[in-house]
Amino acid sequence: MKSPASFALLPWLFISFSSLLQFGSGARCTTNGPTVKQTQVGFGDPPKFRVEVQNNCPMCPVINVHVKCGSFDQSLVSPRLLKVVDHDDCVVGGGLPLPPLQKLSFTYAHLKYSLNPSSWDFQCE
Repeated sequence: MKSPASFALLPWLFISFSSLLQFGSGARCTTNGPTVKQTQVGFGDPPKFRVEVQNNCPMCPVINVHVKCGSFDQSLVSPRLLKVVDHDDCVVGGGLPLPPLQKLSFTYAHLKYSLNPSSWDFQCE
């Protein structure tokens, strides 16, 4: 004979399990896309900026992060960190996975470029 406490747990278990099933590849992070933050760290001529690209997903690595980068000059940064693919298209970290909640950062000395995420994929299992 089952106790009433056992039956009380059944709805909770069902809700928990069904909520896990609704998450497919990357669905856990659809609202937690990567962000780009720029901070001016040098005030000379030209100014110097620190760029942080952060994976905001707490569960999955993000891969193939592309940013709109205008006419960014490749000579300012190692292509391992930010590679100019085409005008207004740069790939972060060679497209390699950026672990959950981690940052990739680099600096450049130039007038400020507008850098905004344009596309990415999550690598959830």
